[in-house]
Amino acid sequence: MSDLSPNLYAQWRRQSAGPDLLRDSPPSPPERLLQHVWQHQRLQADRLLTLDGKPVRVLHPGFWNYESGPDFRGAVIQLGGAAPVSGDVEIDRQAADWFHHGHDRNPAYAGVILHVIWDGAAAAAGALPTLALESRLDAPLAELSAWASGEVGPSGALNGQCSAPLRGLAPAITDELLRQAAQIRLQRKAADFEAAARQSGWEGALWEGLFGALGYKHNFWPMRRLAMLRPRYAAAADSGAEPVLALQARLLGLSGLLPADLERVPAAPGEYLRRIWDHWWRERDQFADDVLPRSLWRFNGLRPANHPQRRLALAAHWLASGSLPERLERWFLAPAPDHRLGASLLEILQVERDDFWSWHWTLRSRRLPRAQPLLGAQRATDLAINVILPWLWMRAVAGRNDALRAVAERRYFAWPKAEDNAVLKLARRRLLGPGSARALKTAAEQQGLLQIVRDFCDHSNAVCEQCPFPELVRSIPTPQRETSDRLENRATPG
Repeated sequence: MSDLSPNLYAQWRRQSAGPDLLRDSPPSPPERLLQHVWQHQRLQADRLLTLDGKPVRVLHPGFWNYESGPDFRGAVIQLGGAAPVSGDVEIDRQAADWFHHGHDRNPAYAGVILHVIWDGAAAAAGALPTLALESRLDAPLAELSAWASGEVGPSGALNGQCSAPLRGLAPAITDELLRQAAQIRLQRKAADFEAAARQSGWEGALWEGLFGALGYKHNFWPMRRLAMLRPRYAAAADSGAEPVLALQARLLGLSGLLPADLERVPAAPGEYLRRIWDHWWRERDQFADDVLPRSLWRFNGLRPANHPQRRLALAAHWLASGSLPERLERWFLAPAPDHRLGASLLEILQVERDDFWSWHWTLRSRRLPRAQPLLGAQRATDLAINVILPWLWMRAVAGRNDALRAVAERRYFAWPKAEDNAVLKLARRRLLGPGSARALKTAAEQQGLLQIVRDFCDHSNAVCEQCPFPELVRSIPTPQRETSDRLENRATPG
């Protein structure tokens, strides 16, 4: 146990957040807030219209550009009934800012396909397609401002100024500090599910979270988009003799990842592909407007097991079962010892065997020498920590069920640690020190460390200028500091 105040980290976070992104009744919110809203698509997706009345479908919001030029690169947007197009998105508060900022004369902005603004009544003649966000947010502006205060850009290099005071803390104090930071991270992830549930319902929010997590960082948005289309294609499991195959055909067809040239595919994959096409060719006209452009997907650096084709095949099994949310709820309510948490969840999420995908990484790969699981234990842990437990926690909070909220928190904090990654390695080395012998024992401790990086390190520069975290850590009383303070007081003349 530690003597740390139970709300200390939350207090640090509030006092270090700096000026609010939203002041009292401003003429329009700051661009930074609008950029966060766009990046995370905190919008009512089915109500987006350009100023001249064309429906807007955001297939991918693009990648936030931290250099000069448009705010987001590589977005994929569909306007009205036109084909999806890829290009840049510029965020401004007013339509006139396009000209005031000189974007109309800057060749760096020639690739902009959508101008996103806060408000505007009508499009000017010859203007870019323009989307106003004022009446299209998925939550009140003040709520989004508070949410965005903890959102930042990508992590830079940390110089470890806080590693010395952190190493000076007693282990129990460090554990409690990480626990409090992890609690904040749980609440933030849960709030995202609450926002998604406003548009898609609780079950829809869960599917969006599961699909997005299967897409990892680079394919999060196309996977999430496929989850949002679930009400249209989920009936594939209706009366057919092969519901899994039918769903795999729909998901792979909608993804835009189905090879059209079957002659160049090896024999075994070719046989499976023909069965997929037997389903898809009868339905593709029905879903033509929803097929994603192949350009949405990113494949560089992906492990073979994480290829989106294989992840979609797994998702088809989940959908075909027709009961995954209910089984997750039963799993949540059933008692399980801590050491069995991961294994018990994997039993629900794992597919026993898929005649094709247990033996192939992609639609073009040759047969593997041994069958491979469609989901591993570490990925099940990632899904638990980032999706399933935050979703269950938020449902308990929304239902004012303190007992179930406590169950979700207990499992969250007891869950064994996840697989290490580059971000965690950097955070551990820079915050806890390269020579630190302290090991992170649970997934929650890993989450707490990542939250500290987000709340403090990412708000500073590469040399940690003006970062308050080291001094905040030093303000925690320790036996060494208390002894030093007593000696100093004795030596001070009265």
